[in-house]
Amino acid sequence: MCNLTRQLHRAQDITKPILERYQRHLFYYRKTNGQPLSFGRQSILMTSLKGFFKWLAKNNYILYNPASEIELPRKERRLPKSILTADEAETILGQANIREPLGIRDRAIMEVFYSTGIRRAELASLSIYDIDHARETLFINQGKGKKDRVVPIGERALRWIQKYTNQVRGKLNVDPAQTTLFLNYKGQPIVVDSLSFMVRDYIEQAQINKSGSCHLFRHTMATVMLENGADIRFIQEMLGHAKLDTTQGYTRVSITKLKQIHNATHPAASLKPRDQRNPTDDNTAQPVEPSDTVH
Repeated sequence: MCNLTRQLHRAQDITKPILERYQRHLFYYRKTNGQPLSFGRQSILMTSLKGFFKWLAKNNYILYNPASEIELPRKERRLPKSILTADEAETILGQANIREPLGIRDRAIMEVFYSTGIRRAELASLSIYDIDHARETLFINQGKGKKDRVVPIGERALRWIQKYTNQVRGKLNVDPAQTTLFLNYKGQPIVVDSLSFMVRDYIEQAQINKSGSCHLFRHTMATVMLENGADIRFIQEMLGHAKLDTTQGYTRVSITKLKQIHNATHPAASLKPRDQRNPTDDNTAQPVEPSDTVH
């Protein structure tokens, strides 16, 4: 505990006002480079304290929990920096050299990311038995939050998995008992960091002026499905989000529908007056040059 006013040696001496002063200290604290602690870091420190005092009270080391009513700082909610267009996604997928065995594997991996939006750790733990070609689904075993779920996967991604399984995986797999789907060149399960490096390299090769890695496909999948009319609750299920609030962040990224509404309803959105536009075809109407006359 930070020494703000006096030395405190016993948990029984800690009160709610003392914890609140400590919380203010974290807010105003500046690191050696002059930057404040992030809200995420402040939240981690306070969460640890709350957990400690909760444990003390539960085990009767203190009579009451002074941290029970302490509110944690709200974490920053940041939008994904980049979202791929359909053409950009296809360009990245096309970077894999499918004339090479590992190129086929890499293409299959990226197709799965793009089709399902699963996390890199979830993909790395996929088993050959988690792919249901007949139902066109993936089984995610103990994903984030230790929860199982089943997600749909597109026919194209399934074809690439089949191509990898039939032509490549058998050459990589030196252990007949190995059931992990995606393997490295030594026949061992591919690790998450390798996935990140691999996808990042393909994105850089594509020269689309966007950066990212495995999560870029996850963000893109959610956004394009929302823009094409998918219900946000279905997106929540696919992404494996425990709370709808987390998924709703993608609705702010999905700008296409908002732009269409803006074009259709805002009087200054087009060079052509709104009452002269075709209401059924606002997005394809040709702009009219503004008059030189000032009204």
